[in-house]
Amino acid sequence: MHVRPLVIDGQIRDWTTGEIHEITGRTFVARRAIKLNDALPDEAGSHWIWVLGPWLLVDRVSGHVKVLRLPDFDPAVSQVVWFRDYAAYCGVNSTGKHLYAVVTQLGVRCPLVAKPIAKWTADDHPAPACAAATWQRQPLQVVFHPAGGAALTYQIYGLASALIESRESPDDQ
Repeated sequence: MHVRPLVIDGQIRDWTTGEIHEITGRTFVARRAIKLNDALPDEAGSHWIWVLGPWLLVDRVSGHVKVLRLPDFDPAVSQVVWFRDYAAYCGVNSTGKHLYAVVTQLGVRCPLVAKPIAKWTADDHPAPACAAATWQRQPLQVVFHPAGGAALTYQIYGLASALIESRESPDDQ
């Protein structure tokens, strides 16, 4: 993992990895990298590793850095694809039993799309769970590509979305 510092006003504020995504001329998002002590209790000393963390929203003017709380986001599973201020990714729900297609918009409390797409077990799942989502501008829509499943397309209407192509529910598989 390539890790770089997030420098604001000449000070290192955090650590990031991957490409940033410009939201506006003033704000951007970046993936946080976390340095974690991976030593077991019976091991002597520290064993530091870098792991993927949540996304950060950075305001260039004020220097404010905010951790984004993306619904059903799992750093080990979710690969976020940004378009404008929308984020599309596959996530795992809080019960850990279903893989979800999620589209969320910055500043909006509830996700625009949160649909179960497959059953999920932590021990037995494909890696990656989904290929990167693909966006289309006109009409505004996103396509999810779950591993071993049919592609799912959702059209985005302002603060709502509609399923373009239906498929069987995860319970029918």
